Amino acid sequence: MAGTIKEIAEKAGVSRGTVDRALNNRGRINPEVAEKIKTIAKEMNYVPKKKKMAKEEPIKLGVVTQLAKSSFMIPIRSGLQAVIGDLKKRNIDCFLEEIDGVDEAAQLQALERLLELGVKGIAIMPVDSVAIREKINQLTEQGIKVITFNSDIVGSKRQCFVGMDNFKSGKTAAGLLGMLTKGEGAILAITGYFGNSVSSLRVAGFVEELKQSFPQLKLTGVQSSFDSSDEVEKILSDTLETYKNLDGVVVFSGGQAGISRVLEKMDGKDRPYVIIYDLTENNIEMLKKDQVDFLIDQDGFTQGYRSLLLLANQLQNDKVFAKDALFTNIIIKTKYNI
Repeated sequence: MAGTIKEIAEKAGVSRGTVDRALNNRGRINPEVAEKIKTIAKEMNYVPKKKKMAKEEPIKLGVVTQLAKSSFMIPIRSGLQAVIGDLKKRNIDCFLEEIDGVDEAAQLQALERLLELGVKGIAIMPVDSVAIREKINQLTEQGIKVITFNSDIVGSKRQCFVGMDNFKSGKTAAGLLGMLTKGEGAILAITGYFGNSVSSLRVAGFVEELKQSFPQLKLTGVQSSFDSSDEVEKILSDTLETYKNLDGVVVFSGGQAGISRVLEKMDGKDRPYVIIYDLTENNIEMLKKDQVDFLIDQDGFTQGYRSLLLLANQLQNDKVFAKDALFTNIIIKTKYNI
């Protein structure tokens, strides 16, 4: 069995610090003492420990997003960039694949590129499709750690989800709109992509809470805007043609600037109550200009930061995922608390 620095020090009658200096040829030390220490170390078959960080290959992590150009991605991207910088100091490299739209094929191609790079963990905002679900399951069976963030995918073997409880946030939006309208009148819901699980869950929670708590509120429709402000503007304008006394509007996804353009055209007329999502600069301006009553924020920075941090801690420190889901706060903002 190889000797240790402690054993060498005891046999040589010196401190462990002296042994360390002698074996590594640094610091002041009597040449005769140094030679004696080296002789003892050789006799005891001492093997110096290697410095791990100098020779270890970096751990590689991958990130796959969707709807990369949408405004809600701004805080999420900030969180990702912040943690990527922090993890670099821990010898962890991160590779970001940003996907425009809700594109199953593009996400599958991105996952393949990350596999070719040799990633050991992936954080993904998954498109809700059978192919993506099967791919995530395949990756986990290969030993790759997978975390979903912002959007989740039912039936997958991902280790953890980091993001807002979107179903509950939809119920929150319904509750706020119900209070504003006193539970009566006509309201409009605008979503982004029906293939995006975030939007679908928000709509489902919204509709359920309306039925349970505000049965007198008439939902004129749930329309998809594809996160386009032009489409949001058209949807609201067309709805106001039919329902001239529209009482409320909720926009579950991007394109909120379309609401602002319609309200500016109303030129002081009574506007419907408005609820939007995500604390971006443009949305903050809408709050300040009294074009919006409530803004629901999902703490996107934390979603981006925590998803990669959890992966890094699992792979580098063997920290297990303690929960199936790590929900960020449902934050309600008004012009008074921004």
